[in-house]
Amino acid sequence: MENFWLAFGLTLLAGLSTGIGGLISVVPRRSSGPFLSVSLGFSAGVMLYVSFMEIMPKALTSLTDAAGATAGPWAAGAAFFVGILVIGVIDRLVPAQINPHEPGLVHHPAAAVKRRRMMRTGTVTALAIGIHNFPEGFATFIAGLTDLQVALPVALAIALHNIPEGVAVAVPIREATGSRRKAVRWSFLSGLAEPAGALIGFALLMPLMNDFTLGTTFALVAGIMVFISLDELLPTAREYGKHHLAMYGLVAGMAVMAVSLLLFTTL
Repeated sequence: MENFWLAFGLTLLAGLSTGIGGLISVVPRRSSGPFLSVSLGFSAGVMLYVSFMEIMPKALTSLTDAAGATAGPWAAGAAFFVGILVIGVIDRLVPAQINPHEPGLVHHPAAAVKRRRMMRTGTVTALAIGIHNFPEGFATFIAGLTDLQVALPVALAIALHNIPEGVAVAVPIREATGSRRKAVRWSFLSGLAEPAGALIGFALLMPLMNDFTLGTTFALVAGIMVFISLDELLPTAREYGKHHLAMYGLVAGMAVMAVSLLLFTTL
C-alpha cells in the first residue's frame, strides 16, 4: 500500500502519453519513421524480457507457495494463456476498420480518414483504445505496487506503445473539426482508461490479495504484455520502418532491461 500513489502516478503518465501522439499529429512535419520503428521495437523488447525473466518467475514463486510444487506451475501457465486470451478477445471484438492496431491505420492515417466519416472514426477509435488500455493500466499499476524495478520499464514501454495510438485518435478528429486543440484533447482523454483500469482492478482484487491472487495476476499481466508486444508493437514498428530497425530496437530493449534488472539485484 505504501507504493499506491507511485504506482498510480506511473500508470497515469503511461496512459496520458497518448497525448504525445496527439501533439505529434498536429504539427505539420511527420515524425521520423525509423525513430518510431526503433522506439516501438525497443518497447516490445522491454516488455518481452520483463515478462519472461521477471514477472513470470514471480508468478511461479507465488503460485507454488500457494498451491504447491505440482499445481503452482500449472496454474501459472494457465493464467499466462488466459491473459493472452483476454487481450486477444478484446482485440477481436473491436472492428478492424476502427482498430488502431490493425495494419495501415497508423502508417497511412490520412487515407484511413478519407475512407470513413471522420468525427465518428475519431471518437470510436478513442473508445477502442480505451478498451485496449484498460488491462494495460492494470498491468502497470500492479507492477508498481509490487516491484519498482519492474514498474519503471513497464511504464516506459507502455508509454512508448501509446504514442501511435494518440496519433490514430487525433488525426481524424483534427480533419473533422479543424481544431488542433480538440484533437490533442481527445488523444489525452483516450489514455485515461489506463488509470481507470488501475483503480477498478485495485478495488476488485485488493480485498482478495494473497499469494494465489498475486501470482495469478502476475501471470495474466505477463500474457497481456507478450500479446501486446507480438501482435501490436512489432507489426507497427515494422510498418514505420524496415524489419531490421524493429529488430535492432527489440534487442536493445531486451539488453537495457537485462542490465537494469541486474543492476537492481546486485547493487
